[in-house]
Amino acid sequence: MEEKLKLKYPVIVEGKYDKAKVSMVVETPVIALDGFSVFNNNEKKMLLKRISNNSGIILLTDSDRAGNFLRAKLKGIIGGKIFNVYAPTIVGKEKRKEKPSADGLLGVEGINSSVLKELLSPFASDVAPKGACIDKARFYSDGFSGGENASYRREKLAKLLNLPTTLTAKALLEAINLLISEEEYELAVTRINNE
Repeated sequence: MEEKLKLKYPVIVEGKYDKAKVSMVVETPVIALDGFSVFNNNEKKMLLKRISNNSGIILLTDSDRAGNFLRAKLKGIIGGKIFNVYAPTIVGKEKRKEKPSADGLLGVEGINSSVLKELLSPFASDVAPKGACIDKARFYSDGFSGGENASYRREKLAKLLNLPTTLTAKALLEAINLLISEEEYELAVTRINNE
């Protein structure tokens, strides 16, 4: 199995299938916009804005009209440091779909992994993005996933760290590892445990 790219910045993609494809190539957080619904999700927009202002983001959308619209609109909403990576214009359809997209082009999910790796390689780094290095096991042992009251504890943690309270356990962990220092995390855990 080929080694995954470690990138300096998280990658923002349109949907869950794009996220799955890009996650096969990079060892960096990949955040799905969930298409146009991102425009109605103020917490997600604020999170993206915070990430782009803090470290920067790589924005990778499909090369069709919808992808270009998302890119332009999102750029105006979140500002910050955005690195645009453009998917090549390739005629075709994804295997999971019955018919091609409106523009008849492959989306990010349909692009060959080696092409994606080549597109993202200019952002490669041996150093992971700054932030806490909390793994899933620690997050679980700290009571934020899989246990009794985990959902309640995650909400408290998100509020203390000024992160969206509606994030899943996995998404919250990714946000913490991107935006929060280990010390901030530990202080928040201590506060929650002492309540």
